[in-house]
Amino acid sequence: MKFLCLSYLDEQKLDLMSESERETFIKECFAYDNILRKNGNFVRLEALQSAQNAKTLRCRNGKVSITDGPYAETKEQIGGILLLDANDLNRATELMSKHPGIRVATFEIRPLDEESTANVNTAEIP
Repeated sequence: MKFLCLSYLDEQKLDLMSESERETFIKECFAYDNILRKNGNFVRLEALQSAQNAKTLRCRNGKVSITDGPYAETKEQIGGILLLDANDLNRATELMSKHPGIRVATFEIRPLDEESTANVNTAEIP
């Protein structure tokens, strides 16, 4: 079963680290990702650029509005996504609770709806 792990990051936590602390932290994250790969749990990781580079689109009164930055009014913004393969949500939670990234980010783990995704991806476009 596949799970999407959303990483909500407070960029200020990384900014407060010294260069050597940040390098060590990143190496720890890569090492844990390699453990996930070795055990067959790691499917794909996508890091995101700073939330400052985001655009948010909304439809109001039938008109699309575009604003700079993320939608959420919070310090934590989506920092990346990890596609994880695990037997169930409990196992996915256990795996991600050991990830070093948990020290600076919040992880939200959601099961993928693989049936709906397959239907959409194979649907014929009229």
